[in-house]
Amino acid sequence: MKTDEALLRAVARGDRVAFRELYERHADRIFRFALSLLRAPHLAEEVLQETMVAVWKNADRFRGASKATTWILGIAKNQAYALLRREKRGERTPEDPVAEPDPAETTELCVRVEDAVATLPPHLREVLHLVFYEEMTLGEAADVLGIPEGTVKSRMFHARKALAKVLT
Repeated sequence: MKTDEALLRAVARGDRVAFRELYERHADRIFRFALSLLRAPHLAEEVLQETMVAVWKNADRFRGASKATTWILGIAKNQAYALLRREKRGERTPEDPVAEPDPAETTELCVRVEDAVATLPPHLREVLHLVFYEEMTLGEAADVLGIPEGTVKSRMFHARKALAKVLT
């Protein structure tokens, strides 16, 4: 099995098979990350597509200074915030959101946690998602977000504190 870094090098040379493999490896992760930032499945899907187009076009810019996953999720973060800016300026019309899953199908605790996470400001939600759901180290999350590791620690502290307050 090729590493993500090797796949990116192949993508930079125009290898469509390598791109498909990279897409299959990272699509779910990118979608979940975008969903945690945007809270709308249709917007998360749009960010997934825009992210993978950017990866295809810019694979030659990956220098290996970070993990490929970190680089790709950094692109996804930038795409998500760019989409929000376009909507705010009225450059795109928000679509009707896709129906959310039926809460009756999930456990009460999951719903409570999901609702509590949704109340967090975006800068805390994105850190929480990367560290807990993507299982990134604080350093990796800092790389994705382009902020110091100490800021990630601080935001995690504040996110945990806010969640504890809401959930107790």
